[in-house]
Amino acid sequence: MNGNPVTVADLVRHLKDALSPRYGEGEAKAMIRLILHHLKGWSQTDIIINSDRPVSDYILEKTDAIISRLRNGEPLQYILGEARFYGMDLKVGPEVLIPRPETEELVDMIVKENSRSDLRILDIGTGSGAIAIALSRNLKFPHITAIDISGPALEIARFNAAQLHADITFLKRDIFNWLPEDRSFDMIVSNPPYIADKEKAGMEANVLDYEPHGALFVPDNDPLVYYRRIARIGRSALDYSGKIYFEINPLYADELVDFLHSEGYADVRVSRDISRRKRFICVRTESRK
Repeated sequence: MNGNPVTVADLVRHLKDALSPRYGEGEAKAMIRLILHHLKGWSQTDIIINSDRPVSDYILEKTDAIISRLRNGEPLQYILGEARFYGMDLKVGPEVLIPRPETEELVDMIVKENSRSDLRILDIGTGSGAIAIALSRNLKFPHITAIDISGPALEIARFNAAQLHADITFLKRDIFNWLPEDRSFDMIVSNPPYIADKEKAGMEANVLDYEPHGALFVPDNDPLVYYRRIARIGRSALDYSGKIYFEINPLYADELVDFLHSEGYADVRVSRDISRRKRFICVRTESRK
């Protein structure tokens, strides 16, 4: 950018011109809001109010560095080191998936359907801790245990929980070699890896190149591998009338429903996301006899 002084309005135009060709005008505008919130702590209103204000060389250098990384396809959330989820700012990095809007819908469903206090909840594959922390802050005095096989992911999750004052027990566990005590939970929630390897060809490069594949992909010959294991954990770990909430791959919704029925779960319910795709399943264990 040439000429002095450079104002906030000039900077916004510069960002829009740089990002719109690759990301489209709508997404570029959203990125600009996030960038200026990260660099200056500004809301959209602040950006408008300060439009004539000069921008420091430091901010210009930071902005150009962000633009360069975005042009290489790196996700903005990793560049900024944070992602917005369910009204919270979470630390994220290449060790964890970037939380998706669909997962916010899953949290919203759980919060709306569970008004009871002191629920004992197990979050399997916690990643950044997004689901566990959101539930901790929005349910009534829950007791939440969150597990992940990744030590670096758990470090991020613990940091996020501490920053957001969420009381959660984090454990490093491999679910294929671990079983909780009998009837120790009222609810299991999980957004496990569910994208089949064959779907990679249709995915965006910024996801394939930067996000952790172990948290995304499952083999084509066993796409329900995590769901089958979690469902079997639930049979012993869930108390009577306990629930499992899953985020799922719409391609395998019907197959998963059949499996959960075969495992003896009741009230198997499929819900659609805002795009009308089969995205969530809730099931219940048997009632006390």
